[in-house]
Amino acid sequence: MPKTDNMLAILWMLRSGEKMTAKQMSEKLELNIRTVYRYIDTISTSGVPIVSEPGHNGGYSLLNHFVEAPLYFDVEEQTSLFHAAVFAEEAGYYGGEALDRAISKLSNHSNQEQETKVNQHVTSLEVISRSSSPPREPFLKKLERAVADGYSVKILYHKSDEKPLNDRLVDPYRMIYWNHKWYVIGFCHLRNDIRSFRVDRMERLMLTENTFNQPENFSARDYFIKSLLPTIEDKEGIISLVLNGSKSALDDICEHWFLGHYLQERTSNQAVFLLEKEIIHTYVPYLLLPYNTSIKVMEPISVKKRMIEVLSELIEFHQV
Repeated sequence: MPKTDNMLAILWMLRSGEKMTAKQMSEKLELNIRTVYRYIDTISTSGVPIVSEPGHNGGYSLLNHFVEAPLYFDVEEQTSLFHAAVFAEEAGYYGGEALDRAISKLSNHSNQEQETKVNQHVTSLEVISRSSSPPREPFLKKLERAVADGYSVKILYHKSDEKPLNDRLVDPYRMIYWNHKWYVIGFCHLRNDIRSFRVDRMERLMLTENTFNQPENFSARDYFIKSLLPTIEDKEGIISLVLNGSKSALDDICEHWFLGHYLQERTSNQAVFLLEKEIIHTYVPYLLLPYNTSIKVMEPISVKKRMIEVLSELIEFHQV
């Protein structure tokens, strides 16, 4: 029998709940006892809780909670895993090959009725990716390993289109997927501070032997969101941005990753945001113009004037 079949057979023997010796398993499977020991080590490494008891009445067994756990997924669980795989593929998930193997195992160990039912649900969902970025799987796998094991990485990195490239030594704390891009958040030894790095701007990446300890209670999500949002420095310079409009347009604006953080009040036809004056005039006009006549700025009047200026600049630019 193939190796995987022999290991599955050993697993089923142990699931009987009775202790078995390596010799008993080798006799039943007609295998060399050393091969049985090797297979048991492999099964244990994969996460199966095998208990080894030495002595005259000893042998191998499984922990009770594993014996009682189901080895197979029902239709709803299988469907959820297949759907998750679709989303992961569109996000450029770096564990694609392993995920494909897992999904194949689900398919191979399903009966015809289960497979037909699952396929009906799987084909009901599609995910359309906005763009196809170049594959970064080797970098992502190395980064995930560095984050998990606590190893620093050396990267050759460029910011936007700036030249030249520069080398960075980074202690990677977390990986983040946002707006169809992969980022790593960590301590940059060049800047002596925490920074975020876009993976698609890395030209080279190498794991080092240097280890690090992650700071306690560090939230990569909080750091990343704060780095995206302009800092409000002048608390007394905060003013209200009042928008009227259709419910659907206001819903969309209130859920915007930027404006949503500053929402203060909301009714069916009005939304109020509190922002610094400089931020309102710098960012807001460009965010609101795509909504055309579905929304209207009520306050402040200066934002209306700024939107007119922006439109005038665009008209002038395209008339040349």
